[in-house]
Amino acid sequence: MLSALKAAQAPRAQGALLQAVRRFAAEPAPAAAAVTNGTVTQIIGAVVDVHFEGELPCILTALEVADHEIRLVLEVAQHVGDHTVRCIAMDATDGLTRGQPVIATGEPIKVPVGRETLGRIMNVIGEPVDEKGPIPSKVHWGIHREAPLFVDQGVEQEILTTGIKVVDLLAPYQKGGKIGLFGGAGVGKTVLIMELINNVAKGHGGFSVFAGVGERTREGNDLYREMIEGGVIKLGDQQAESKVTLVYGQMNEPPGARARVALTGLTVAEYFRDEEGQDVLLFIDNIFRFTQANSEVSALLGRIPSAVGYQPTLATDLGQLQERITTTKKGSITSVQAIYVPADDLTDPAPATTFAHLDATTVLSRGIAELGIYPAVDPLDSTSRMLNPRILGAEHYGVARGVQKVLQDYRNLQDIIAILGMDELSEEDKMTVARARKIQRFLSQPFTVAEVFTGTPGKYVELKDTINDFKGVLEGKYDDLPEMAFYMNGDIKEVAEKADRMAAEIAAGK
Repeated sequence: MLSALKAAQAPRAQGALLQAVRRFAAEPAPAAAAVTNGTVTQIIGAVVDVHFEGELPCILTALEVADHEIRLVLEVAQHVGDHTVRCIAMDATDGLTRGQPVIATGEPIKVPVGRETLGRIMNVIGEPVDEKGPIPSKVHWGIHREAPLFVDQGVEQEILTTGIKVVDLLAPYQKGGKIGLFGGAGVGKTVLIMELINNVAKGHGGFSVFAGVGERTREGNDLYREMIEGGVIKLGDQQAESKVTLVYGQMNEPPGARARVALTGLTVAEYFRDEEGQDVLLFIDNIFRFTQANSEVSALLGRIPSAVGYQPTLATDLGQLQERITTTKKGSITSVQAIYVPADDLTDPAPATTFAHLDATTVLSRGIAELGIYPAVDPLDSTSRMLNPRILGAEHYGVARGVQKVLQDYRNLQDIIAILGMDELSEEDKMTVARARKIQRFLSQPFTVAEVFTGTPGKYVELKDTINDFKGVLEGKYDDLPEMAFYMNGDIKEVAEKADRMAAEIAAGK
C-alpha cells in the first residue's frame, strides 16, 4: 500500500509529455522521462494491454514493441489497474504474442517536421511510405500539442486570397479559418485542392499539408501522381521545391492510425506556422473519418457510446483538433476539410459537430460541372462568415451580393424559360439572364495544375481585379461582349481580347 502511495506521488512528466504551453505562477520542474520495459499481457484487435513492474507510463506515451517484425508503436490510452496500461496500436497487431517485451519511450509519438518533409509521404508515426528513403529531418515534434494561448493568437480578420475568382469574391477564406469542402465524385475536388496548394505557395510563399484520413489508398496514390504531373510535388534534385507534405492513414489501417493521422498532419503544419512564420494550408480528407476512427477506438476501450453510437467524447476529440488550427502572431493555418455527410443527414452528430467549427463552406456542384464550368463551385450554396461589409469593405460586399442576386434571379426564371421560352420575358428579365450567363462563365477559370491536361495556361487573379471586373459586368459595361468570351479567362482584359479574336474569326469567315 505504501509503495503504491509513493508511486502515485512520484513527479509526473505529463506537462513535458504534451509539450504544454501553459505558464503557471508556480510550476514544478518535470521529472526526466525514464525508459522502462513492460510485457504484453493481452491482445484484442487494435487494443493491447501491457504490464509494467515499475512506474507506469503516462497517458498518450508512445510504447514500442521489441522483437517484432515491423516497428509497432502503441499509445497509452488507459490505466486499468494492476500495473497495467491499455494501449491503441498504430499498426496491425498480426504476429504479436503475449509476453513480448515493450519499451516505454517516455515521450508522445514524435514525427519529423520541417522543409525536409516537403514532397514526401509519411504515415501516422512519421515513417516515409514513398520508398524514397528516410526523411532527413533533424527536428521531431510530438503530435499531441496544446492550442495556442489566447495572448498568442492573432485577432485580425484577414482574407487568405487564393487567386480563384469564385472563392475570393463570394466565399472568401479567413486566414486561420476552417472551410468545409462538399462535393461528390468527379466534380473537381482534387484539382481545386491542388490549385489552392499551388496558389498559396505562389501568392503567400506558404506550404501546404495534406492529411489523408481514412480514405481509399487508390485515391491517395492518384492524388500523389496528379500532384507530380501538376508540378505541386517535384522529384529528384528538385524535391526541395515541392509545395506540400502528404500524411496518409488510409481506410485499411487500424483505427488508432486513422484517429491520429490528422494530428500528425497538423503537427507538420504547426511547425511551418510557428517556426517559419508561414501561412499554411492544411487539407483534411475526410474529417468524418477522423470522428469515425475515434468512435472505433472509444468502443474498443469499453466506453459507453453516446447518440447514434458515437463516442461520448465526440465534441472534445474534434475540439482538440480544431482549436489548434488558428492564426497566431507568427503565421496562420487555414484548414480545408472534406466532409462526408452520412446518408445526407445534416443532423448526424458527426457532421453537426463539425459545422460548429467552420468559418466557410465551398460546395462543388455536379450541375455546374455538367455545364463545363470549372471550378464547379456553387456561387449560391457556398458561404463564408467573412462576407461582411465590416470585414471586406462596402465595395467587395456590394459586388458579391449583386452577383448572387443576379444568379438567384436567373435561377428563379429558369422554369419560365423552360416552359415559355426567352421571348416571353420582359426586357429587364432578358438583361438579367444575359448578365447571369456571362457571370456564370466568368466565374470559370483555367488552373495552373490542369495546364498539362488542357493546354491552357493557368490564371491567378488578384482580388482587386476580381472585384472591379465583376462590378463592371453588373453595371452593364460589358453587355456588348459575347457570352462565350467570358468562358475560361482570368481578368476582363483577357475577355475583351478573346471577344476581338472571335469577331476577327467571324469577319474572316471562319
